[in-house]
Order: sequence, then structure tokens, then C-alpha cells
Amino acid sequence: MTSRSGRGLASRAGSTLLVLAAALASFTNAHSDAADDASPPPAPRFTPLAAAMFIDDFTSGDLEHWTADQASVWSVRNGMLRAVLPDGKQLHSFLYAGDASWADYAVEFDVCGIHGVDKGCAIRVQPGKKGLGVDLRGPAYDDLKLYVNQFPVGSAAFSNPNGTWHHVLIEIRGRDRCTVAIDGHVVLDNRLHPAAPARGGIALSAYTGGVGNCTVYYDNVAVTPLTSSMATSR
Repeated sequence: MTSRSGRGLASRAGSTLLVLAAALASFTNAHSDAADDASPPPAPRFTPLAAAMFIDDFTSGDLEHWTADQASVWSVRNGMLRAVLPDGKQLHSFLYAGDASWADYAVEFDVCGIHGVDKGCAIRVQPGKKGLGVDLRGPAYDDLKLYVNQFPVGSAAFSNPNGTWHHVLIEIRGRDRCTVAIDGHVVLDNRLHPAAPARGGIALSAYTGGVGNCTVYYDNVAVTPLTSSMATSR
């Protein structure tokens, strides 16, 4: 038989556990909100090539030249593009720009992860369809992944901590050749199998992945048509 004092101790212990659980949840949520609201260091200065056919450094403060699949995810803060997804695994959003007729081109941008792991873009994107995905994964992964639709077509190790800007340059030629340079270093130069779509625009990405959260900043986006004289040495 359990005494009244024993039941009282159990009740108080249960109440204490509930209070501790509530405090932990409050701390976790506050920590997550603080991480989401953190600002990156100033974005790098950027001088696009004169031949660029699309440029946005977000100083206008709007997203006039972009189309979002979830408008609430994307905003411009302090002259930089910001994407924040709610916490939860495998959530994603894309911000689209460009033209379905674009073929061989280079896209470059600066990116700074604040919270989470995944950041990057898709290229050769057709309306309502997937394209060639370039996913730069940060802490605990520190690598680059390429996908044609859902199929992996390349990977490479590359350290990219959160809170640091990285300059990404992607070149796509034909349907089976892609080169990715990060911070001036060629990280991946791959033949693609399966092949990428023949044409399409670009899409910046926000993705929570398996870690379940994502806050990311982008800036200085430029798309340049490729000619034989243009290379990843930029």
C-alpha cells in the first residue's frame, strides 16, 4: 500500500518534471528563434560581368524579378535575401527567376547559412519541373551534392561553416557537363548521368533536410551566358 506521503512525493516529482520539460521547451524555442533572427556579416562586394543577363543584389528591397512557391519564406533584410523555414524535417521552398529558354550559362551567388545545413540552388529549371540541384551542406556534413531531379550525380567534400559567406559559381554546358567552384576553387567538374534538362531558369533553395531547420541568406546573384572565352577562373 502506498502512503499518502509517498503519493505526495510522486505528485511533486511529476510536477517538477513537467516544469523542467516546459522550461526546456521554452529554452529550445527561444534558442531556435534567436538563431533564426541572427544576422550574417556584411555580404561580399560584387562586380558582375558586363555580359550578365540577370543580376540582383537585393538593394531594391523587393523581389520583383522572382517568384516564390511560398512567399512567407522569402524576404529582403538589410539588402540581402533571407529565407526562413519553420522547424520540421524535409521542408523546402524555392525562389525562381530567369527564362525557360536559357541553355549554357553560369550562375553565381553569395550564400551564408545561419541555422541548419542545406543551401544552394537549382539550375535548368522548367516551370513546374525539377532541374539540376546543387546543395552545399554545412556543419557535420561539409560537402557538396549534385542531383538531377532526385538522382545523385556528383559529390565533393568542402568545409562551409555557418555564419560565413561563400561565393558559389556554377557552369552548365550541354546536358552532361557541370562545373562548381566555391570561393574561387573548383570543387566539382562532372559529367552528368542522367543528363540535366536542356534549358531552364534558376531557383534558390531553402531546405530543412534531416536536421529540421533552415535560415539562410543569399546575395549578389548573377547569370551570364557562357562562351568559349568564359571559364571558372572568375
